[in-house]
Amino acid sequence: MIKTKRPKFARILLKLSGEALGGEDGNGINPAAVLNMAEQICEVRELGVQVVVVVGGGNIFRGLNGSKRGVERATGDYMGMLATVINSLALQDALEKLGAPTRVQSAIAMSQVAEPFIRRRAVRHLEKDRIVIFGGGTGNPYFSTDTAAALRANEIGAEVILKATKVDGIYDADPVKVKDAKKFAEISYMDVLRLGLRVMDATAISLCQENNLPIVIFNLNGEGNIRKVVSGEKIGSLVTA
Repeated sequence: MIKTKRPKFARILLKLSGEALGGEDGNGINPAAVLNMAEQICEVRELGVQVVVVVGGGNIFRGLNGSKRGVERATGDYMGMLATVINSLALQDALEKLGAPTRVQSAIAMSQVAEPFIRRRAVRHLEKDRIVIFGGGTGNPYFSTDTAAALRANEIGAEVILKATKVDGIYDADPVKVKDAKKFAEISYMDVLRLGLRVMDATAISLCQENNLPIVIFNLNGEGNIRKVVSGEKIGSLVTA
């Protein structure tokens, strides 16, 4: 009889990019990509892990790109926040079709489609074995969904942030462009900031550093990688003190 490895974490925050929902081209919402993501999340939930998700909106609209095209920055950021709510609803739909009770909470009030973000209610949902998806970023312009992930993870008492990316960890240069780029198995918050590594934005890294919240950067596309990280396998790169 094969014993299931006990999960290393009891409560996690999973940070997903909007592009991950767009499939290979990273645009729009790809049903197959969303379903794959939902299946991996359900797999982790079945281990008894409480799961919180923060989704980006780059597959639909990115505030910074909008400002380059003439959209006022704050307006562009609000448009990006609305895109994250669309993605949250798409992921919720896929999760519930797989039988996982899910709640979407938005930092921007829109009571007909999502609950308002209330920390105690979010924690209660987790205690009732529901998956919680946070949409709308922080509800403020000029803050990324990385910062929203760091903020929410600390608020709800997550033990780790798992940031899913297209690469298998943190490198000192772009591994796609630089053949001999060095991979860090583990790196400190200070070194991430000092070296200017684009792991998460500086605000998010600083917030995690202040609260000693570890971050794992890993490749979402590997089979069962979310489960492997949660089980304590050495996948990706660890950012810690």
